[in-house]
Amino acid sequence: MRLAFLLLFFAVGAARSQPNVVLILADDLGWADTTLYGHTSFYKTPNLERLARRGMTFTRAYSASPLCSPTRSAVLTGLSPARTGITTPSCHLPQVVLEATPGSKAAPGSKAVQPKTVTRLKTDFPTLTKALKAAGYATAHFGKWHLGAEPYSPLEHGFDVDIPHHSGPGPAGSYVAPWKFKDFDPDPDVPDQHIEDRMAQEAVQWMEKVKDGPFFMNYWMFSVHAPFDAKKALIEKYRTAVDPTNPQRSPTYAAMVESMDDAVGTLLDAIDRFGLADNTIVIFSSDNGGNMYNEIDGTTPTSNAPLRGGKATMFEGGVRVPQIIAWPGVTQPGSRSDVLTQSEDFFPTLLEGLGLAAANGQVFDGVSILPTLRGESQDHPPTFTYFPHAPGVPDWLPEAVAVHEGEWKLIRLFHQGESGAHRYLLFDLANDLGEKTNLAAKMPEKVQALDALIETFLDNTHAVRPLPNPAFDPAQYHPEREGIAAPKHTAKPKGGKTADVGDPALKGWKIRNGKAVVKDGIVTVTSASPDPFLGVAAGVTGPATAVFRVKSAQGGKGRVEWIPSGGKAVTVPCEIPPGDWTDLTVTIPAEGPLGIFRLHLPEQALPIQLDRVELTGPQQSRRWDF
Repeated sequence: MRLAFLLLFFAVGAARSQPNVVLILADDLGWADTTLYGHTSFYKTPNLERLARRGMTFTRAYSASPLCSPTRSAVLTGLSPARTGITTPSCHLPQVVLEATPGSKAAPGSKAVQPKTVTRLKTDFPTLTKALKAAGYATAHFGKWHLGAEPYSPLEHGFDVDIPHHSGPGPAGSYVAPWKFKDFDPDPDVPDQHIEDRMAQEAVQWMEKVKDGPFFMNYWMFSVHAPFDAKKALIEKYRTAVDPTNPQRSPTYAAMVESMDDAVGTLLDAIDRFGLADNTIVIFSSDNGGNMYNEIDGTTPTSNAPLRGGKATMFEGGVRVPQIIAWPGVTQPGSRSDVLTQSEDFFPTLLEGLGLAAANGQVFDGVSILPTLRGESQDHPPTFTYFPHAPGVPDWLPEAVAVHEGEWKLIRLFHQGESGAHRYLLFDLANDLGEKTNLAAKMPEKVQALDALIETFLDNTHAVRPLPNPAFDPAQYHPEREGIAAPKHTAKPKGGKTADVGDPALKGWKIRNGKAVVKDGIVTVTSASPDPFLGVAAGVTGPATAVFRVKSAQGGKGRVEWIPSGGKAVTVPCEIPPGDWTDLTVTIPAEGPLGIFRLHLPEQALPIQLDRVELTGPQQSRRWDF
């Protein structure tokens, strides 16, 4: 009995001596969006600099994907999105898809058919959370998840706590109160409360309860993803500092970056206050590169210069991210490393550093970078980015996979060459960080060697690859449009004159066969003739979901409709319930850009009121608050 007691005593003592782990993942924060690398003078991130002084800053850190959900799955599993099958952020869609499958069709102007993505992180994967929980760690998830609602939420993946238990792609409503999370209301005594202020506050309260440790805090920020809003006082502060010649010139985005950085400071303050600084590992990174294809304050949200491209692209701006690891007793305070790293490395690194064993039969696509953290020499193996999709954003590429080996980067574009062969982009990042010069034609042997690495990677991960498009029509193929954002067309009536752009208060929407009046942020629609509808240029690629916050005393049958460029209208029926405000969700089973998007309203139910509209696809999301 005494022996059993001593064994239990020493086991508990060993568990408590294990370092705590705080993993912070920002959303859409670009490599040039922090003051860590000397490429911004507009944004302010003093708390990230404070964290950097405690640990090691990585100059060549990469996300697993240029989009969020694939990277999130890689962080938790240590596996490439090519292996998990989660290759787009589609985990909020109602369809549950657990295995990737080859695609069945594509537009005739496309050379490749994209595979169908997985929409939930399966709970049978060995995850970082489960490994730490089995080792005696208390576990909690705060903030964005976007890997599936119950039964695929954080609570089914090993977390004891999940706040705010939200499975959507972004903050519900606004960053600034009042937001619209279910069962998670703002503090009534805190005006203009920012969601990251509240998330950090919740995280600190939990930390205080479990500070005798060990604990694993997974804080995945909502910031700085769309929708673009921030505290008004901060926006005005940055508005006075805008340099119109600087590509980073959105005061709203700068304010969002500051609130993100403030949350990091709140966590560091609590770690210090609780006396945990010498026994807490803090990891900070981002899920993908900065967002350069939305618009706010009359400009793009940010610029990733000197990198090319941004979120949703395979260029450096889409995948190179800020990263800091502060590991007391392991990392040299204030150190920097140019060793190649990727999101898949966190899991194996923590296992090795904490002395924990992997699960039986567990494989990793990442590697432990513990030698690098210790300041030792380490040659990281090549890293791979699998993104078999082609979102029509600036600098977009067709379906692709990339390899980084040392300073070399090769992008394979599936079936984009002659007669279905692959096409390649080769860059020497040591001398061409902006990826301006494609060396593929001049260096065929280098292309062949790097492409052999890609082929081995695809085989090892059992990746479901894009296929040649059997319906490809050369007459509809436009290679000159590659890398160019789809233009926003303005409708022209007969006679060639530009049509009216409608009421500016409608935020780009136009009313037909009816009348729409905006007052106090609410659109009231009344009928003028049969089939009244609201329409807008969607700017989103399917499959997608549309959410309308709507109020109708009578209710009735309506429909949503989308008209792809050069295609026929496709409709999905919907039922608007009678009574008070409700969120009406409609699934849009489209493949490719939606084109024109319309909401047809039941004429007999008018007037109908609209509060907001959200349109969310795998790569893009748009929100209209009237």
